[in-house]
Amino acid sequence: MLDRLLSGSSSVRFKLLVIALSPIVVALPVLGGLVLYWAESYYDRLLEYKVRSDLAIANQYFERVVEGYGRGVAAFAGSSRLAAALDRQEAVEKLLDAERQRIGADYLHLLDARGEVRAPAGARAGAGPRAFWPVVRSAIGGKSLAGVDVFTAEQLAEIDPALARRAYVPVVQTPAAAVDAKTEERRGLLIHAASPVHGAGGQVVAVVEGGLLLNGNLDFVDRINEIVYREGSLPLGSRGTATLVLDDVRIATNVRMFEGERALGTRVSLPVRDQVLGEGRVWADTSIVETAWFVSSYQPLYDSLDRRVGMLYVGFLESPLRAAKWSALGLVLALFGLLAVGASVLFLRMARTIFAPLERMSTAMSAVADGDAEARVGAVRSRDEIGELARHFDRLLDSLQAKNAELRRFADELDAKVAERTNQLEDANRSLVDAQRQLVMSEKLAAIGELTAGVAHEINNPIAVMQGNLDLIRAELGPALAPVRQEVRLLDEQIDRVRLIVTKLLQFARPEAYAGYVEDVDVNAIVADCLVLVRHMLAKSGIEVVQGLAATRAVRFSRSELQQVLVNLIVNAVHAMPAGGTLTLAAADWDGRGVRIEVRDTGAGIRAEDLPRIFDPFFTTKRREGTGLGLSISYALVDRYGGRITAASEPGRGATFTVWLLSEPEFRAA
Repeated sequence: MLDRLLSGSSSVRFKLLVIALSPIVVALPVLGGLVLYWAESYYDRLLEYKVRSDLAIANQYFERVVEGYGRGVAAFAGSSRLAAALDRQEAVEKLLDAERQRIGADYLHLLDARGEVRAPAGARAGAGPRAFWPVVRSAIGGKSLAGVDVFTAEQLAEIDPALARRAYVPVVQTPAAAVDAKTEERRGLLIHAASPVHGAGGQVVAVVEGGLLLNGNLDFVDRINEIVYREGSLPLGSRGTATLVLDDVRIATNVRMFEGERALGTRVSLPVRDQVLGEGRVWADTSIVETAWFVSSYQPLYDSLDRRVGMLYVGFLESPLRAAKWSALGLVLALFGLLAVGASVLFLRMARTIFAPLERMSTAMSAVADGDAEARVGAVRSRDEIGELARHFDRLLDSLQAKNAELRRFADELDAKVAERTNQLEDANRSLVDAQRQLVMSEKLAAIGELTAGVAHEINNPIAVMQGNLDLIRAELGPALAPVRQEVRLLDEQIDRVRLIVTKLLQFARPEAYAGYVEDVDVNAIVADCLVLVRHMLAKSGIEVVQGLAATRAVRFSRSELQQVLVNLIVNAVHAMPAGGTLTLAAADWDGRGVRIEVRDTGAGIRAEDLPRIFDPFFTTKRREGTGLGLSISYALVDRYGGRITAASEPGRGATFTVWLLSEPEFRAA
């Protein structure tokens, strides 16, 4: 009815009267009713949602602690420190004790593959078999597992009598709890984890088992409380609490009893126990915790056998929130009364809002002028001239926005085409540069090939004659050669050097003539073999070698050629560190395509102006002993299989050479 009156063709005077009286007659009572309805209907739901959210956060933290503890045990079980100490009992015990203290465990066992204790830490040496625990059985089977388990007093004492004493909690009879005559809780709730120790062949040779006792662990529940109810998260003086429950007995809590003592040993109510432990459902409601009303939530805790053995609880004090609710409702009702008294005067003055469409049009025009193309007057109920003008104004803005959008689309398409053509030009330019470089290299190879064929024949023949005459001189002179023996040895070395240079020239110019048998090659093994070949150079220079051989893929390559490439890179790195340093060798999988190998030194590095030329034939910075063919030959060998070698360096910070090898080679013409 009111809608028809306001949207029709009634007079302005009538509209003003309806606008002035409708808030008093309709709006205030409706608003008051909605507030009361919300207060009664949604307050408890909000509190329940809040406490369930808090419980979810607490549970996430609890699970993260269990998982983190399991990861700590697994990391230690897979560590090289433990593997190196397995055969030395005393070393293992010291290592276990240090790790136990580091991860905060109450005990840490090293078990054999049958679950028998080999070495304890934080425990007696006489602890019995452990294979009956699911986490230990899982570790013996090769899989790490962490969870929560309940240990009897005897099992705790068997590990360490101190654990049994710490687990002891005297039970405080609670009126609302289930009828039970027990007066003490001697069992222990522990975070329990185990992880396999693998031998060289991958078999399980031992198991690391550890436990953390939660009984009386006040720091743990205080930490949960700090995370869930950090400072400022609860208003109006409310406070949060967190508790761990074994069966229905509180074994770790920050709930306070009389005189500030913690409510250890008190029991949860029977309805909570039946719903959480009996049915396995989360309980969330208001309840009396010791002496005050708390909004509480409990969820079951499951052990490694998937049995419900305890509960995780969080809650916060409700009385400050409830008092604030009623205070707010009283204030709202008082404000409603004041509004009812002054409503007539206030809304009569607001009758001018009949001109709201004009004001909204002005606001929309200002927003559009400031760059907000989405600004509109919006729907106007009025059917008079002002309303029609507002609607026409919106249609005009829609048309203008559509044309602007079309212009922007055209501009974006033009930008995209320009960018596409630019990329095409850049790609073409790069292809041209690569083609030019390949052409220059091909011309060099062709020239070297022609030159080398003649040079090899012309040099090797006189070299052979020289070597033969030297052998003849050595045979004829015999002991009389002693005065010039050093000079003759130098001649032999120089003849060998000339022969090596000619061989390198031939290998660079015609690598296909020196190609080896292609086979599936284990890159990690090749790198290790290369280290054996150059170990005398490494020892002589005092160079430390760091290895990171993690490649899992094989590559099809000539074993001898790959060894030649890697030895050449390693020797270059050694030459770059005459005063010692660190040689890093790393191998890893390359994006599912193959393997990349890194050879990194800590030498003087390569100058920026030399870096683009290092793979050019005959370019060398080793003026006395280098031929400038080592890197060129290496690059040609790798390139023939479709791979590549890249180099990166900063002067003064060493150089890194990376060999990129394909699992399936893409042979290129030599």
